[in-house]
Amino acid sequence: MAEGSLIHDAIVYLAAAVVCVPIAARLGLGSVIGYLVAGCLIGPSGIGLIREAQSTMHFAEFGVVLMLFLIGLELDVKRLMQMRRPVFLSGGLQMAACAAALAAGLLALGLSWQGALAAGAGLAMSATAIAIQTMTERNLLNAPVGRTTFGILLFQDISAIPIMALVPLLGAEVAGAEPGWLQAAKAFGAIAGVFLFGRFLTRPLMRLIARSDVREIFTAFALLLVIAIAEAMTLAGLSMALGAFLAGVLLASSEYRHALEADIAPFKGLLLGLFFIAIGMSIDFALVVEAPWLLALLVIGLVAIKAVTMALLAPMLGVAGRERWLFAALLSQGGEFTFVVFGVAQKAGVLSSRWEALLTAAVALSMATTPLLMLLHERLTAHRAREEREADTIEAEGTEVIVAGFGRYGQIVSRLLLAQGARITVLDHSPDQIDLIRKFGYKVFYGDATRLDLLEAAGAHGAKLLVVAIDDVADSLALVDLAREQFPQLRIVARARNVRHWLELTERGVSAVERETFESALRTGRAALETLGMAPFEAREFADGFRRRNLATLQSLVPHFRDEAKSVALAKSGRQELEENLRRDREARSSHGGSEGWQ
Repeated sequence: MAEGSLIHDAIVYLAAAVVCVPIAARLGLGSVIGYLVAGCLIGPSGIGLIREAQSTMHFAEFGVVLMLFLIGLELDVKRLMQMRRPVFLSGGLQMAACAAALAAGLLALGLSWQGALAAGAGLAMSATAIAIQTMTERNLLNAPVGRTTFGILLFQDISAIPIMALVPLLGAEVAGAEPGWLQAAKAFGAIAGVFLFGRFLTRPLMRLIARSDVREIFTAFALLLVIAIAEAMTLAGLSMALGAFLAGVLLASSEYRHALEADIAPFKGLLLGLFFIAIGMSIDFALVVEAPWLLALLVIGLVAIKAVTMALLAPMLGVAGRERWLFAALLSQGGEFTFVVFGVAQKAGVLSSRWEALLTAAVALSMATTPLLMLLHERLTAHRAREEREADTIEAEGTEVIVAGFGRYGQIVSRLLLAQGARITVLDHSPDQIDLIRKFGYKVFYGDATRLDLLEAAGAHGAKLLVVAIDDVADSLALVDLAREQFPQLRIVARARNVRHWLELTERGVSAVERETFESALRTGRAALETLGMAPFEAREFADGFRRRNLATLQSLVPHFRDEAKSVALAKSGRQELEENLRRDREARSSHGGSEGWQ
């Protein structure tokens, strides 16, 4: 029965993730919301596919334990010392300010000063997994705002240790219970024992295991270490998650760290996903129905207080003014350790069961707001950038070519034209990109190329050619429509992001359209064929044949590509014809003894 239940639960967890996460990603909400929604749906408060509350709690704890082990494994002490200013100064300031502001708010809602202080300290921490994943998706980790955010997250992870050790001191002593000072002493003793074990025994044990020359034993030892230390923390009255985090920190300084990371890395994304599913399952919707306004106030208050506090602190932490709300959005939610702090506080009698459940639900819901805040920030930033910065005054006398878009694609085209002495005017709508490019001597102007007045100022009436290298498909098509209507003498060379974009441009009469990855992929295929032993001439002919037939297939789709059924039928017949023609070409070359004369 237990085995069947375990398999059933695993199927439910994975099926919910497979269904919900792609939908959330397709809607632009990010994978985190998908996992949270999946957990809400399958949990006891949802449709009840997972009904046993105890099973849910075990699953959630297992997800937290494994995820925090991975976070600790990435916490290299040397890296920590190199980042000591953003970690300790920025992190300490953030924790103190947010904890004080949140504790004041909770006091106003009627919590005791002990409960408000403990809950405020827990709520001041942010979700490392969400912030890191969000920054990774947006390539922000190595940016200044990313480094400051990462330093603060590291400090929060470290500060969780003393917070969880000190929270029991705030609880009222009850008959038969250990006094708070004794609980704190046991906690500090357990932590000290863990560090002594890691300092003197971990590496010798790892060397012994390495001599066995069995790679999977590293993973087994890591799991053993996690479970043993987590159990030691539990016996000392602390959280298993804290023990897992400490185990990761111990292994982070080991010379075997990279081998362990390589073994565990494939499971990291799934483990994080399972953690967020567990968070979604932990939301008590009965409590939401019982106290909707209080819960809404807690969620909005938590996110708003943290966001405003972080925005105010941003200048003192070295965050650029234009990035302060991005910085605030990244750290506005509650964190993974927050749940652990609440559990310790509830066990110590600092928080009542009802307040612990309310705050847990508020933190889980606050995690779902981060992707939404990031989307809102991106849209507002793009809109504000266009409003705040007026288009540059363009000196376009004698312009032959207008290049719209100066990203990686437009840069190559522009450099090629400039190398041949062509007189070009470049338009781009990214202020930061333009300021950077101008440092290297390029003549680039800020402006939205889809505006008629800017095209006229850029010299479109007298220019010979318009190069459309814009990333956004809709803007690219809008520019082509505008140019063909207002400047019919302009010849257009355009970049297509994909086949659909190619068809849209071709339908508009643009004859020189290049798919941005097609030619490079074709040359890579030629190189692969030559590496496999095909003669260079034969590989070139084979690739040229592929190009001709591929373009012929696309041309046949142009009149019908808005008719889905017809397009599918043409695409299938085109592929069959391509395969048949390539087969005949290969047989013809083989019958003539292969290729000669071009080596």
